[in-house]
Amino acid sequence: MAKRKKHIMQGDTVDPNAWMITFSDLVMLLLTFFVMLLTMSSMDAKMLNDIRSSINAAAGLLEYSGLRGVGSLGKFIQEYQASSEFFVIDHDRLKNLIPSTGLDNIMPEKIKDLNEIMDITDDERGIVLSLQENILFDPGEAKIKKDFFHVLDSIFTAIDSCPNDILIMGHTDNIPIHSKVYESNWELSSYRALSILEYFLKGKGLQPSRFSVGGYGPARPLYPDDTPKDRALNRRVEIIIKHLQGV
Repeated sequence: MAKRKKHIMQGDTVDPNAWMITFSDLVMLLLTFFVMLLTMSSMDAKMLNDIRSSINAAAGLLEYSGLRGVGSLGKFIQEYQASSEFFVIDHDRLKNLIPSTGLDNIMPEKIKDLNEIMDITDDERGIVLSLQENILFDPGEAKIKKDFFHVLDSIFTAIDSCPNDILIMGHTDNIPIHSKVYESNWELSSYRALSILEYFLKGKGLQPSRFSVGGYGPARPLYPDDTPKDRALNRRVEIIIKHLQGV
């Protein structure tokens, strides 16, 4: 500071070239700004998707701005993969993209539409369709209830209309299982996922090469396993429509 004052002031007069110091600072700020803009414009789609995945963990489902023009979940998936715009929306609207034909014949006093039995979110793996355990299976069982085939049929329509690979993962709560068939919650969660895989392959003719399947057991709860309600929410099967490779 002392050197700058000495440079500016010569005796009692103001140096007429002092404005160049401020001007040079301004030029440097502008240069920094344009370098930053150039860097942002060079971000590729993969980097944008990485950023989106990071935001998803905190903000929930993100998607592109043109949802109103999309009439099916399969179409949404294709558009979502290609979009780099981030907009937080009410994800209940996405559930309305899944056909609900036949649901009115399934326990109408308890279930009116998919909004009550399915949750749709997004994470680093892809678009996650999460179904509560009691919708598809009896307690401690891995055989799909026939009355709820309509639910899987609705999801099949979306899967069949897009090229994405599919990951099916089963989850349980932390209460030890007492079963003559399954030795652990890990085994039960895996067999439930396998039952859904078998339905899509044998019942609907989808290609096996698109699917991966597994079970987390009680290892990845959504909520603390300390109340009956939270344990029920943790018992679920996730059908994950994975992000396309290279997108």
